[in-house]
Amino acid sequence: MKAKERVVPRTMIAPQTGEVLTRGVRPFVVKYKDESITVRLPGYYPRREGEGVHVGRDMGVVDEALRRLKEKVEGVPSPTTIRRVRAKLKLSQREAGALFKVGENAFDKYERGLIEPSGPTGQLIKILDRHPEILDELR
Repeated sequence: MKAKERVVPRTMIAPQTGEVLTRGVRPFVVKYKDESITVRLPGYYPRREGEGVHVGRDMGVVDEALRRLKEKVEGVPSPTTIRRVRAKLKLSQREAGALFKVGENAFDKYERGLIEPSGPTGQLIKILDRHPEILDELR
């Protein structure tokens, strides 16, 4: 069952200035170490330049960009990569947790971005992504 999307109002009053802010997106640069990426950040913004207000899942685009940068720089698999590799291997989250010896709920937490896999688990995910044929050797 698909979750019902919450409808957000088109405008809001800025809590600090009292100015009317309008719903929209603006470019936002996300940096991690020496890497950066520009994302389209949803939020409520003033007419001219200025600080926006972000509600609900607005900052999710920043979180996802940061995870992609961390994956690029440090090799820590992002939730999207973990989900993709697990599906590629045709494993349920519980089966993956048992196979990787990390607990039956670990992959749920990895894929929701609540926790990151340990170094060895992250490396094994990367290896299995490149060489899925060795999965049977782990069973």
